[in-house]
Amino acid sequence: MSGFRSCQASTPRVAQSSTARRRHGPEIPRLDNPNKYDGIRAQAHVTPNRVSLFSRTLNDVAASYPEVVEALRALAGSFALDGEIVAIRDDRVLPFRFLQARLQRKDVSAELMREVPVRYVAFDALARDDEFLLDHPLADRRARLAEVLAGAGDAVALAPWTALEAGAGAEAIHERFEESRARGDEGLVFKRTDSLYTPGRRGKSWLKLKRELATLDCVIVGVERGHGKRVNVLSDYTFAVRDGDDLAVIGKAYSGLTDVEIAEMTQWFEAHRLPPPEARAAYERLDLKRHEIVVEPSVVIEIAFDIIQKSDLHKSGYALRFPRIVRLRPDKRPQDADTIKRVAEIYAEMLVREQISE
Repeated sequence: MSGFRSCQASTPRVAQSSTARRRHGPEIPRLDNPNKYDGIRAQAHVTPNRVSLFSRTLNDVAASYPEVVEALRALAGSFALDGEIVAIRDDRVLPFRFLQARLQRKDVSAELMREVPVRYVAFDALARDDEFLLDHPLADRRARLAEVLAGAGDAVALAPWTALEAGAGAEAIHERFEESRARGDEGLVFKRTDSLYTPGRRGKSWLKLKRELATLDCVIVGVERGHGKRVNVLSDYTFAVRDGDDLAVIGKAYSGLTDVEIAEMTQWFEAHRLPPPEARAAYERLDLKRHEIVVEPSVVIEIAFDIIQKSDLHKSGYALRFPRIVRLRPDKRPQDADTIKRVAEIYAEMLVREQISE
């Protein structure tokens, strides 16, 4: 089982091996849809001597989730699973912000485990005893997974899934999606039952269905050079919403614009840097980092995001999870941007949908 350390949690590729095609014949495989959980992806590698929980970056985070380790250790045999660690209360998955209290904790108190109980929801089996299952079709791997988890404790669960009926249309998918959201999940994942598990590859064998919480029209106040191929352009943007007569920073975005748009905006930002006296005042007023280039607050962008949470990270008191640029809004002026009041309204609506009071 020592070879498992090199496995990387990921979605599989589209292409299937000839073995899989022969195994299933020419018929079209069905699609199953499990829930898309709002937690952290983790592979569980279990032997009689050790239990490890590897994150996406292959860090062993088992120390942060002792109740999961105990439940996995109680299961028979050696195995490697793929799944999601979620915060849970009364069998309802809690939003990711609750789970953050457990992240990267080396010592977890009994009090914290009571306040933020967690569960490892397994949706795939990668190996069992001496047999690797990566080249087995998903339907076979799920059958093995159910066998492994038979009699599991409360801190480990088998992810539920249902078959998507042949010919199911948009209405049926929409209904399942809304049911998933009502349970507190992010959305759905559609999987071909003949798909193999290919580490590090993405493809159409697994398709995620999510929807942004909302969008906000924001003003760019600071910019930075990117990384990799974008190291020579200004592609990282700090943006703000209106707060009375001033602006309040609410996040940063790095994706969404084309290379052509980024090149054009780089020229504009370089020509519209604030002069030193105004920049110094803006650093203090907006609580910007000194490595950011402060620019004239004239460009409006539409930002999509999945979650709003209260945060001390920005002066607005809020932060956005997974912000991305939908489009530039040259048709809007800075005074047309959304307000901190609108942010608070979206946050309140989100709590109502989640059926959670804070």
